[in-house]
Amino acid sequence: MSAVTARRRPPPATRRVGYGVAAAVNVVLLYLINGHPGWSVIPFLTGDMAQIVALVNVSLIVGLVVELAELAYDPPWLVAVGGLVTTAIGLAVLVRIWQVFPLDFGDAPFDGAMIARVLLAVGMVGAAISFVVQAVALVRAVRHPRSLASADRP
Repeated sequence: MSAVTARRRPPPATRRVGYGVAAAVNVVLLYLINGHPGWSVIPFLTGDMAQIVALVNVSLIVGLVVELAELAYDPPWLVAVGGLVTTAIGLAVLVRIWQVFPLDFGDAPFDGAMIARVLLAVGMVGAAISFVVQAVALVRAVRHPRSLASADRP
């Protein structure tokens, strides 16, 4: 018996529910950020957020497109490519937020800026790890398409 066991993908119906929920979350976030009153009412965001909103919108729109594509057709290679694309854009958003840092916590009784920087750093490390994981998943899906596709069969 091998120490490494093959992971089975969740059933197609379960995956589709997940894609649908993720797509709905992206739509809601797009509305909340760009609708009235939008991001400007969040008290700890500064006017510098305007420099980042377009990139955040690109990230959410690309995520929405990827989720809708996966809702219709989700072979492992496509899911891995979608993960690579969305992770790369998400990492770009995190880096840009770090650069611009449109956050101001005022006279809060805690060091909000430090906490935000730590969370951004954790997010960037997580995105980098996710990128590697998605790249490995893509290589596996391309090298062994039948073994991964068979996980969809009962």
